[in-house]
Amino acid sequence: MKQKIHTDGAPEALGPYSQAVLVGDQLFCSGQIPLDPATGELVSGGFEAQVERVFDNLAAVAAEAGMTLDDAVKVTIYMTDLAKFPVLNEIYAGRFSEPFPARATVGVASLPKGAEVEIDLVAARGAA
Repeated sequence: MKQKIHTDGAPEALGPYSQAVLVGDQLFCSGQIPLDPATGELVSGGFEAQVERVFDNLAAVAAEAGMTLDDAVKVTIYMTDLAKFPVLNEIYAGRFSEPFPARATVGVASLPKGAEVEIDLVAARGAA
């Protein structure tokens, strides 16, 4: 049975979807963009700040389901500028531990609200 996961520690959904859905021991997180959950506005500070905010949002959603980012098994990243890939990798390596989740990174023309990055993930309870 699907269970909706919602936390005030991450921004409200921008459309008709859930922040995440828990099915058994698997958590399916919707894509997060770098919105401050308190204001609903894009964070300032450039690409690095945006990536950090996205991971903070995803960590808050995972925590609501009783998990951490270390429970992630699959991550998909959407970026508007793939030249910033090394910066993303540096931040990513600090947010996950070995064995790192499987990952796909996709270059896109644009993202909602002018974001430079969007990330979604799948986590499994006990994967850490």
